[in-house]
Amino acid sequence: MPGRQFAAKKVIPHPAKRLIKASVLFMALAGIGQAQANELQDVKAKGSLVCGTLATSDPMGFTDPKTRKVVGFDVDICAAVAKHLGVKMEQKTLTVDARIPELQVGRVNILSAALGYTHDRAKQIDFTSSHFQNPITVLTLATSAHSKMDDLAGKRIGMTSGSTAEYWLRKKYPNITISTFQDMPSAFMAFQQNKVSGLAGSQTSEQRYLQAGKGKFVIVDEPINWEPQALGIKKGEPQFLAAVNNALADMEKDGETDAIWNKWLGEESIYKMPRVKKLVSIEVVDKSMN
Repeated sequence: MPGRQFAAKKVIPHPAKRLIKASVLFMALAGIGQAQANELQDVKAKGSLVCGTLATSDPMGFTDPKTRKVVGFDVDICAAVAKHLGVKMEQKTLTVDARIPELQVGRVNILSAALGYTHDRAKQIDFTSSHFQNPITVLTLATSAHSKMDDLAGKRIGMTSGSTAEYWLRKKYPNITISTFQDMPSAFMAFQQNKVSGLAGSQTSEQRYLQAGKGKFVIVDEPINWEPQALGIKKGEPQFLAAVNNALADMEKDGETDAIWNKWLGEESIYKMPRVKKLVSIEVVDKSMN
């Protein structure tokens, strides 16, 4: 007697299993898409480099009262980088606190916004080579006789929230009381109203207030720290990082960065500041800060 023939039983996957498989497939495809993403290609394809700058930090990035356009050292640096990449520069105004978040979510391609290098920030974004370094200093009243940082112990000092001035003061001078403000003009107003005893920031940004004071203010001789300035890009974009670093190297070699410095901060400006430390790799900067 021939053996019985049994029809194969059709197995219907449980709905939950189908959902899991679909989710795994979606994440795999998303991972492929992310791996294929290339910021440099995107910038060149659209023909523009969206550059995040400040608009309240003269002479780095500020609004020209005549043209109402944002201008300054950082803006010109980013425009020069864009030119070397073969695209136009599109300026986007950011606050100090919004710089890194706006870059991370992709609303800007690059930061040229008085961006000081720190180890903590380097965990969040990638930095280009440092195109200049300047001291972080404290502006005080000329009559206060504060000649060194220890003289400020127990004093209240104002600065922009999230700035490297805040970072280094908290790290190196815990005996100084910190008051943070949305931007430098707000901090300077508090200083003028005697709500704080000094104003902390990069010397490039403090030069405007020093000049405007006409002898009323002085900068404490001892800097809080030397601040390496660089451009910032999102993590995981090696081709874009290399292209920007190459642009900065060409600008240094051709004297283009020096010309921009002299226009806003050097001999052609009211500040007459020498560009003491020039282009250096961020790896060298990082080792010097350890």
